[in-house]
Formats: sequence, structure tokens, C-alpha cells
Amino acid sequence: MAEVKISGVRKAYGALNVLHGIDVDIADGEFVVLVGPSGCGKSTLLRMVAGLEGITSGTISIGGKAVNNLPPKDRDIAMVFQSYALYPHKTVAENMVFALRLQKQPADVIRQRLQAAAETLDLVPYLDRYPRQLSGGQRQRVAMGRAIVRSPQVFLFDEPLSNLDAKLRVQMRKEIKELHQRLKTTTIYVTHDQVEAMTMADKIVVMQGGNVEQIGSPLELYDRPNNTFVATFIGSPSMNLIRGTYKADGNLFVTETGDEIVLDFMPKATDGQAVQLGVRPEHLSLGATGLKSTIVVTEPTGHETMVFLRYGGSELVAVLTERYDFGPGQDVIVSPRTNKLHLFDAQSGKTLR
Repeated sequence: MAEVKISGVRKAYGALNVLHGIDVDIADGEFVVLVGPSGCGKSTLLRMVAGLEGITSGTISIGGKAVNNLPPKDRDIAMVFQSYALYPHKTVAENMVFALRLQKQPADVIRQRLQAAAETLDLVPYLDRYPRQLSGGQRQRVAMGRAIVRSPQVFLFDEPLSNLDAKLRVQMRKEIKELHQRLKTTTIYVTHDQVEAMTMADKIVVMQGGNVEQIGSPLELYDRPNNTFVATFIGSPSMNLIRGTYKADGNLFVTETGDEIVLDFMPKATDGQAVQLGVRPEHLSLGATGLKSTIVVTEPTGHETMVFLRYGGSELVAVLTERYDFGPGQDVIVSPRTNKLHLFDAQSGKTLR
């Protein structure tokens, strides 16, 4: 079993507190993504699991065994870095088996593990090449192969796709996910890219300012965010937020410009409370009634069109599947789907559903 349990973990550099008591349970074989903006503490947490950073307080256990005081080599983990960290003077094969040689594994074991990993990652034709002779995607495969041959309990990925171009990132996302489906090794993956998190994870841990904001499956976070930070961080384009007040008589959201939207759920709000209405861009459509807005910019992508709008003091984004001949400055009316709305407290940002 290779479950990972992070309990009450804190990290401080002198008087600077970086992590403020993190609790995350990762099941055996689960693919968990730590996601959040730069500086939120996700890479620090990963490095603490790896043993590359000390723990100020709390406990990290792997397979039911506390590893706080174990050096990295004794934790049975393998880490893939953003920079690949390959030895330039060693061939692909030599890079992949270097750790096994340090462990003084038998030659036949090394040969078998190398062949299996190379076949899994389509690296067999490149085993005699040097890193300088490979593309960025091939180098990342070598870094992954070096981790695979060790057959660790846990894989750790620290923003491994950041140095790749957009097309290659999509390809590597698919390959890493396929690899996990085959090996079923417990995996912790760090990224600031919420699209990577949504497409790869079994479970996402959203972090901000050294705290965990919410933990759940990708669709749970997308459909039921706990607060406005999660609501706007998960999803691309971000969720629209419109300021206004709650009117108990009629169960209405009233915008700052006086428009009223009927809610189809009873929020945990009081009459006159300052709130924010959340609506995903794909849940806005053109209609005869709704929010009169002005088009600022349109971005056609072929299968859909992103329309950036100005409504009162708010900026909205609508994703439309139909094609329209819009022009900047044109007035349109957008109507939110009432069964897809969210309501948040304006001060705390917490959900009121």
C-alpha cells in the first residue's frame, strides 16, 4: 500500500510562515494534483513529501510509515522535475539506470527494468543518444523513465510540463495520464495550470497563501466551489462574478444596476445581504431579457466564440457555440441559466448555497 497522509503540516522560514497546517489524504494509486497560484506553497509541500525540505511541525506518512526524519533515498519515492535534471554527459540509457547502479542492483534486473520503461515511453530508439540530441518532450520522457525504473511507491511531479510548448503540453498530459492508468502508482503532481489539474487529476487540492481552499474531484470543484477563489481559479475562462444584493421577497438577486434574477435555490442569506452572483461563461446565452451588456472584444476559436462584455461596473465573459457577427460597442442582452447559478457572500467570498 502506498497511501500518503499529510497531517497538520506547517512550514516556516524563521518568522515567515509558508504553510499553515495542511491536511491531505491521498489513497493508494490515486493521482492528486496540487494547484494554485505562484507562491501558494504547493511546490514546498511536494518537496517536504520528497524529503528535500524539512517539516516545521506535523506528520507526513507514506504507506502508513512516518517519514519526517527519513532522507529522500529511504522514502521510496521518485521525483520528476521541471528542468528534467538529466546528466548531459550520459546517454539516455545511462541516465535512466543511474539510480539502479547506485543501488547496486543486479545487471539483469537493470536491463529488464530499462527495457520495460523504454518500451512504455517509446524511448527504445533513443537509448544511445545524449540529452542534447533530444527534443523537450523526449527529455521529459527520459526523466519519467528514470523515475519508472525505480518502481517507487510514489511518483512526485513538480510542474514537469512548464518548459514545453502548448501543443507538446497537451500531448504529454495525455501520456502522463495513460502512464498512471497503466502503472497505478500513487502520484502527486504540482502545477499552477488549472487546465492540467482538471484534465489529469482524480482529486485536486486547491491552495492559496499556504492554506488548502478546497479538495475534491475536478467536477466537484467546478460545479460546487466553496468560495470565490476556487470558483474563479478553476475553469477557463473564469467564472463571472456580479455584485449585488439578495432580496428575500421573491428569492431574487438584484444587481447594482437594478436588474433582478430569480434564484431557483434558497441561499443561506439574509434580506439585503451584499452578495456576488457567480455564473460560468458557458451558462450565459443571448436572450430577449436579462443583463443588457456592451461587447468589448470577441475571440472566435472555430467551435465557439468568447465574447467579452461590460455590464455596469463588471466585466463578463460569455462562451457561445453559435457564430455571430458581433462588433465592439454593440449592445446585447445576455441571460444566465438559472439552474447553474452560484451565490457567494460579498465580504468573505464563501458560498451561500
